[in-house]
Amino acid sequence: MGCCESAERTKREWKPLEDRSCTDLPWFLLFTLFLVGMCGICGFTIATGGAARLVFGYDSYGNTCGQRNEPIEGVRLSGLDHIDRKFVFFLDPCNIDIIQRKIKSMALCVSQCPTEELATYYDLKRFAMMNGSELCSYELPGHKYPQLPERFEKCPKLPVPESKALPVFNRCTPVDISCYAKFAEAVVTFVSDNSMLNRLIAGVAASKEIIVGLCLLALVLSMILMVIIRYISAVLVWILTAMVVLGSLGGTSVLWWLYIDYRMTMNETMSKPDLREIEEPNGGMKPTKDHAQGLLIYAVSATVFTGILLLLMLFMRKRVALTIALFHVAGKVFIHLPLLALQPFCTFLALSLFWVYWIMVLLFLGTTGNPEKNEDTGLVEFRLTGGLQYMTWYHAVGLIWISEFILACQQMTVAGAVVTYYFTRDKTKLPVTPILSSVLRLVRYHLGTVAKGSFIITLVKIPRLILMYIHNQLKGKENACARCMLKACICCLWCLEKCLNYLNQNAYAATAINSTSFCTSARDAFMILVENALRVATINTVGDFVLFLGKILIVSCTAFAGVLALNYQRDYTEWVLPLIIVCLFAFLVAHCFLSIFEIVVDVLFLCFAIDTKYNNGTPGREFYMDKALMEFVENSRRSMAMEERGRSKRARPKEEAPGTSSA
Repeated sequence: MGCCESAERTKREWKPLEDRSCTDLPWFLLFTLFLVGMCGICGFTIATGGAARLVFGYDSYGNTCGQRNEPIEGVRLSGLDHIDRKFVFFLDPCNIDIIQRKIKSMALCVSQCPTEELATYYDLKRFAMMNGSELCSYELPGHKYPQLPERFEKCPKLPVPESKALPVFNRCTPVDISCYAKFAEAVVTFVSDNSMLNRLIAGVAASKEIIVGLCLLALVLSMILMVIIRYISAVLVWILTAMVVLGSLGGTSVLWWLYIDYRMTMNETMSKPDLREIEEPNGGMKPTKDHAQGLLIYAVSATVFTGILLLLMLFMRKRVALTIALFHVAGKVFIHLPLLALQPFCTFLALSLFWVYWIMVLLFLGTTGNPEKNEDTGLVEFRLTGGLQYMTWYHAVGLIWISEFILACQQMTVAGAVVTYYFTRDKTKLPVTPILSSVLRLVRYHLGTVAKGSFIITLVKIPRLILMYIHNQLKGKENACARCMLKACICCLWCLEKCLNYLNQNAYAATAINSTSFCTSARDAFMILVENALRVATINTVGDFVLFLGKILIVSCTAFAGVLALNYQRDYTEWVLPLIIVCLFAFLVAHCFLSIFEIVVDVLFLCFAIDTKYNNGTPGREFYMDKALMEFVENSRRSMAMEERGRSKRARPKEEAPGTSSA
C-alpha cells in the first residue's frame, strides 16, 4: 500500500492545509465490506430466528414462544402452535449451573405466569382451569395433574413461586428472588474459606459511602485541573511541581505520624494488664496490630515513591521553561477550541452504543444455529456448526477493529482541529466550528487512513489477547520456561502496540496536514521525529511527565483524603481494597480528562518540529508557531550562540599556545 516508496518522495516539502484528496480508498472499501459482514451476521441471526428466540424465548423442545413453529426432526413435541403462549416458564427456575451460568430447568411456553404461589398439584389444576395456562409438560392434561404419575418429573417443582414476566424478554421470573440463595451461599462459602478476603469484602461494605464520596472528589479534582490547564497554563507546571512535591512529603509525613500514633497506642494498651486480659480473648488486639502493620507498609511505600519522585524532579528541572511554553500554547488551543473537552464523552458514547450492539448480536448468535438435543439434560439447544461457527470469531475481530477505529477517529478529529489552529496564522480566520470541520474532513477524505491504522493495531492486539487467554488457561499446568516465554511475548506485543499507537497518532496528524496516505504520513512523521529526536523527545517526555504528575496529583489527593476518612472509621482494619478501588477510579477519571490534552500536546510537538524544519523566521519563511514557542526558539538560539562563543574563547588560548612557545 505504498509503505516502501522511493526516497525522493521524502524530500518534498510539507504544504499544510493546501490540497485535499481521498486517502487509502482501498482500505475504506475493505472496512466497508467488513461492516457489511458484521451487519450480515446480525441479519443472519434475525432471519434464522436467533433474535426471535432470544427476545421471545423458546421451550425445551425448540419451539419459539408466541409463534407457529416448524417440527424438528427427532424431537418430540416440536412444531407446536404457541401463538397464545407468549411467556417462558421454567419448571425449576432456581436450578442454575453456577459454573456454566445456565438454567438447567425444563422450559415451557405458557399463556400466563403464575400470579400467586401454587403449593399443591390441585393449585396447578385450578390455575390451569381458570386461566388456561398449563404449567406442566404439553402432553399432560391440566385437569388430571393431581393423579398423573408423571407429575413429579414433568410438572414444576412445588411450591411454585409467584412470578412476573420481564418487560421485554417475556421470561417468568420469581418475584421473591430468595430462591437464588445458592448463589449467595456459594459466595459466602468462598469468602468464608479465606479470612483475609472476608475482611476485605467487609471493609468495602462498611465504607461504601466513603468510597462514593471519594470517587466524586476525584471527579471534581479532575474538572478543577482541566480549568487550570485551560486558563492558567503558564503557571501550571510550577503549580503541579510544588503541589506534587508538597503533597508527597505531607502525605508521607502523615502516614508516618499515624503509624507512630498507633504504635504508641498499642504499647499503652499492652502495658495495662486489665485491658489486655479483656481484649485478648475476644481477638481485639489483632486488628490493632494489623492496622499498625498496614500503616507501616503504606508509609514505607510512600517514602520510596516520594524519593523517586524528587529525583525525577531534580533531573527535569532545567526543562521547565520549555514545558511552560508548550502548555501555554495548548491552553490557547483549548480556549479557541473549547469543544475539545467534550471529545472523550462523544467517544465514550459511540463506544457504548457499539458495545451494546455487539453484545446483543453475540446473544443472538447464542440462540442461532441448528437444534441439537442435549443427551445429559434432554433439552434442545441451538448451536452453530460447520462454517457458521466462524461467525463468532468474525464478530470478535469486529469488536477490536471497530473499537480501535472509533478511538482512531477521535485522534484524527483532534489532530485535524489542532493542525488547523496551528497552521492558521490569523487566528481570527479560523473556521466557526473547527471540530465540526475536522469531522467533516475526516468523513469525506480520511476514513480509509483511520481504517488502516486501526487494523494495524488490531493485528497486534489479537495475538496478544490470544496469548493472554492461553496463559490463563494453562495457569498451573505449564512449566516455568513456557510461562516465562509467554509473558515475554505478551510484554513484547504490548510494547509494540504502544509504539504503533504513538506512530499512528503522528501519522494521523501528518495526514491532517498534507492529506497523504497512512504509510506516507507515518513515514514522513517518523522522519520528522527522527530528525528532531532530541528536541521532540525532550518536549514529549516533559509534557507526558507533567500530565502524569497531574494524574498522580489527583490520585494522591484522593488517596490522602481516603486515608484520613478511613482512619476515623474503626469498624474494620483492612484499607487495601477500598483504597485500591478509589485510586483506580481516580486514575481512570483523570486519564479520561487529560487524554485529550495529551493528544493536543503530541500534535503540537509534530507541528512544532515541522515548523522549525521548513521555516526560520525570515521573510517568506515565517514561523506558524505561537509567540510563546517563538520566544523559546529565540532563547534557545541565544543560549546556543553563547555556548558557541564560550567554546571558541576556551579553544583560542590553546591555539595560540604553540606560537607563544616558539617565540
